[in-house]
Amino acid sequence: MAFVAACGGGRDDTAAGSTQLSAAARLGDKIFHDVTLSSSGRMACASCHQADAAHATGDPALVVPPGGPALATPGFRNSPSLRYLNASPAFFFDRKGTPTGGFNRDGRFDTLQAQSERAFLSAHEMDNGNAAAFVDKLQRASYADEFRRVFGATIFDNADAAFANARMAVQRFQQEDPRFQPFDSKYDQFLAGRVTLTERELRGMALFNDPAKGNCAGCHPSTRGANGAPPMFTDFSYDNLGVPRNPDIAANADPGYYDLGLCGPFRSDLAGRADLCGAFKVPTLRNVALSAPYFHNGRFKTLREVVAFYVRRDTHPEEFYPRNPDGTVNKFDDLPPQYRANVNTAEVPYDRKPGQAPRLTDEEIDLVVAFMHTLTDGYPP
Repeated sequence: MAFVAACGGGRDDTAAGSTQLSAAARLGDKIFHDVTLSSSGRMACASCHQADAAHATGDPALVVPPGGPALATPGFRNSPSLRYLNASPAFFFDRKGTPTGGFNRDGRFDTLQAQSERAFLSAHEMDNGNAAAFVDKLQRASYADEFRRVFGATIFDNADAAFANARMAVQRFQQEDPRFQPFDSKYDQFLAGRVTLTERELRGMALFNDPAKGNCAGCHPSTRGANGAPPMFTDFSYDNLGVPRNPDIAANADPGYYDLGLCGPFRSDLAGRADLCGAFKVPTLRNVALSAPYFHNGRFKTLREVVAFYVRRDTHPEEFYPRNPDGTVNKFDDLPPQYRANVNTAEVPYDRKPGQAPRLTDEEIDLVVAFMHTLTDGYPP
């Protein structure tokens, strides 16, 4: 699925059941898909978050979608799926001091409304620069009169208020449109007793849950909540996995540049927490088969590569990291040396060492991947 074609807006991706949404959510639907609200006139929220790709980019080769006035300004992070974000709490530290919740990969926004500000204003995205520039485009949109009817006849007199309401409308769209949280994957149907999983899927599920094998459920719980709610496949926490550096990100051409997640450079309030440097939010695994490329830097293009990295990172590091001039492996090369001790090397499956067997065999990796394919939305019962 080509990014430029998506930016061109050649496909009507608006909600089929939009008449069932609130007036604000219907406006949010239009804003979410409106390419005229960008400096290029070719980029909308939906350009990087396409409905038929679980609201992700839909292109494994597109590591970081470019934006700006000519759609040529490189970004910094891979675009995640927007599905099931409603369940995330605002950022907080739990009683054990574990960072939890928030929006964006570093949790620096507390609501979907706050999160969307970056996309509308950032130079590497829709590139409006400030609220006034965005609102100038918004009041010339085909639905400007509808915006006035919903938010007041004089709403465009105050750019900050209009911008805030536009972002609130997009939040309402994401909260109300059932496509953002359908809970209709094969696994959901399995939990409801409507379908059965294949033998390979069941074996993969067992390995996924086994704390001595994949241990995936340690951060991606697969069981219903205490109130019977469907599993979210994330505990909303943060982890430092030592993901390899991705040379396809333009900023990484500078050897002194590092994306350290919770402690910067985009989040500033935790800059003094050296122990959090390199930690990124644990994403939901729902629709993971559709949301390639993977991790904050889009380093891996296939789901199998991801699972292999999890279980072979410490037993076969040469498969993932470059070598130093002396021939040794430059493990955890996307972190400054002083933060490499932050990488999770204690929990299964990261507790292995060279010479030991990985927690999963090649066949078992394939089984876990088969199970994760059952988490894709839209499976017919």
